[in-house]
Amino acid sequence: MKRIGIMGGTFDPVHNGHLLLGRQARSEYGLDEIWYMPSHIPPHKKDHRITDGKDRLAMLELALEGIPFFSVSDFEMKREGNTYTAQTLELLKEEYPEDKFYFIIGADSLFQLETWYHPEKVMELTSLLVSGREYDRAGRTLDQQISHLKSVYGAHIQVLHNPEMNVASARIRDMAARGEDIGELVPGAVAAYIREHRLYQESR
Repeated sequence: MKRIGIMGGTFDPVHNGHLLLGRQARSEYGLDEIWYMPSHIPPHKKDHRITDGKDRLAMLELALEGIPFFSVSDFEMKREGNTYTAQTLELLKEEYPEDKFYFIIGADSLFQLETWYHPEKVMELTSLLVSGREYDRAGRTLDQQISHLKSVYGAHIQVLHNPEMNVASARIRDMAARGEDIGELVPGAVAAYIREHRLYQESR
């Protein structure tokens, strides 16, 4: 049985914070592999145009090159329509029945989890590894939210004690649109890809 961490998201673009979180999850909880799984059409991302999947996959491949035990998965990208985490986890369970999956998320996602499609299935099918930082817009602390989800859903949640990084994909898109240097926020090969393909220029 493999212990596999799933990092989901749009990765538009992938940044150093994503890599830090994956490394922390693997080292802190002894995971065998980390799969970075970009979503095809995320139902909750309506505030901006999502970059084409081939570009997001290419950037992930560049970012993960040479990192042992890290890989890119196109499991969601191959599906049509909206991609919901609950459905993805059900399909993974069918295809890899012997493996145990850990879903790696940020604190913001943990507080929004009950608004997801069938959150009870998400918490039934996987263990959650959550980045250990508070979420300013929540009415309760991280510990209180974890206790709530455990009580209501029987969720299995563990905290990741990673250093906090003040980096977000939206900020990187804005910086790239203005022609600013993003080299400290993303792997060098990803920064080069964004420049060469003129990604995010239309957002100016």
